[in-house]
Formats: sequence, C-alpha cells, structure tokens
Amino acid sequence: MNYKTSSLFKCQLIGLGLLLSSVGCKEKRENTDINGSEDIGIEQKKGLYRSREFTKPALFPSGIEGPAVDANGILYAVNFDSTGTIGKVDSNGKASLFVNLPEGSIGNGIRFNSKGDMFIADYTMHNILKVDMDTKEISVFAHNADMNQPNDVAIMDNDILFASDPDWKNSKGQIWRIDTDGTISLLEGNMGTTNGIEVSPDNKTLYVNESVQRNVWAYDLSPTGDISNKRLLMKFEDFGMDGMRTDVQGNLYITRHGKGTVVKVSPKGEILKEVQLKGKTPSNIAFGGKDGTVAFVTLQDNGNFETFDTEHPGREFVMNK
Repeated sequence: MNYKTSSLFKCQLIGLGLLLSSVGCKEKRENTDINGSEDIGIEQKKGLYRSREFTKPALFPSGIEGPAVDANGILYAVNFDSTGTIGKVDSNGKASLFVNLPEGSIGNGIRFNSKGDMFIADYTMHNILKVDMDTKEISVFAHNADMNQPNDVAIMDNDILFASDPDWKNSKGQIWRIDTDGTISLLEGNMGTTNGIEVSPDNKTLYVNESVQRNVWAYDLSPTGDISNKRLLMKFEDFGMDGMRTDVQGNLYITRHGKGTVVKVSPKGEILKEVQLKGKTPSNIAFGGKDGTVAFVTLQDNGNFETFDTEHPGREFVMNK
C-alpha cells in the first residue's frame, strides 16, 4: 500500500469515528430530554407544591380566614362578600353564601367535629359558635368574657376543642380548652400573641404559634386535653405567622403572613419545604380535594383561595372521613 492510499484510509477511519461519536452524543442528549435530567425532581414532575388560584380575587374581603373542609368535601371560610358571614366553595372554585352569623358576631377559625357539626371562633363576642349543618341553626356552644378574641381553633379526635386567644394590642395571648359539653378551661395565660393552633395526628401533641414573637411551641397532650412539657419547636427570624395544619405524617404547614409562603415543617422542627404563593398575606390553611392532599390557603390581600398539591392528606381530612 502506498503512502497516499494509507493516508486516505486513515482519514476515512477518523471521519467515521467522528460521525459515530456525534450520533452517540445526540442520542444521549435526546434520551436525557425524554427521560428528564437529574435536576428535575419527582415533585416537579408531579406538580407538587406549585400554588395556583382556586377562586377569583376579591370574592372575600380582607378578613378571609378559617378555611375548613367538611366530610362531603365542601370548603368553607369566614367573611364571604361581607364580614359576619360564612361562605362555601365547591370543587370548581365557585363560592356562595352559606350562613349569616348572629348580629355582632365575626368568625375566624372553623373546625368540624366527628358528628359533622361546624364550630366557629367568634372573636368579637367571645364565643365558640356551633352550626347545625342540616338546619343551619347557629347556637352559642361556649362563651367566656375573659377571652380576648378567640382566633383559631383545633380539635382532637375525641372532639375536644382548643382555641388560641391573642391580645394584639399588648402582644399577649392565651390558650383555652373547650370540652364536649361546652365547658371552657384556661390552659395557659401570659403567652405571646397566640394565633395558629393544631393537634398532631396521634393526638399526643398540641402546637401553638405566637405571631409577633415568631415562636412555635409544642406541648404534650393528654387524652383529656391537658397540656404539659412545653418546648420551643422552632423560631422564625423574619415575618409573622398565622394558621397552621398537620398532615397525616405529622408535618406542620404554617402560613407566613407578610412573606407570602407556606412552610412545611417536620415534627422535629426542621423546615422541609417552603411554598411560594401569589399573594403576600396568607391567613390560614386546610386540606381537601378528592383524597385530602390538596392544600387550600386563604389570602387576605387578594381576597381569595390559592391551592397546591402535596404528597400526604391532611390529618383533619382523614379524621372527618
């Protein structure tokens, strides 16, 4: 073989190698595009924790609060169209009036017991109201003039209620227990500005946050609703807090009022996730949807609900089923 033929053959081999290499790289890129890069997590693929509007803005005034879902999957919130009302929202995001509260009453937190009755923290009249969902009859379930302004409510599986009771003017607060017969007991006074309150899935822990002081406290909870062993679960360095709820795994979802986020926190106080919302002043959160994995958040600045999907259903959703 002469020199010219040998050189031509080598050049052909090199060209063939470059061509095969190029095809291989292209196939690798295409496979990567089809299967998704390693940077795209499972949450992004499933669309989890991506907030979107659920109801139109301005359906509720700035006092939108207290979301709760009944056993039929209907979503409720206080102050629909005007203060002193309860609105309901269907699965398509259509809102309507459910009931008008008694004159002078303005609701805040809402919860449902095991019988399906609705309980509302009536902060202006120092009441816990009870609504018969069939007749829409409203009665005073509990009253105590020593309450500042009952704000949010939590409930155990045995229907014992708890109410946070902030004194916003003096940055103080307290916690009340409301037994199944309507008896009210002060569990702790001289706290910071108590606001969000919730029970763990095993009913052994009560969580309470202080909005102004940015503390989240945990208490051991007895079957009869007594608290002990108070400990600081976590403290935020910026922005306030409002409502919070747990999922069936015991994670807390805390609304960050002013920051426009919902923070997912483990039972050990570790931040697992922070969900960015469209609005800046979320007031509270509830779980619903077909399987309880949809979070509904009330936004006071936009006067509407936002929603996002999670992995696990809410604790109260499962309890009410």
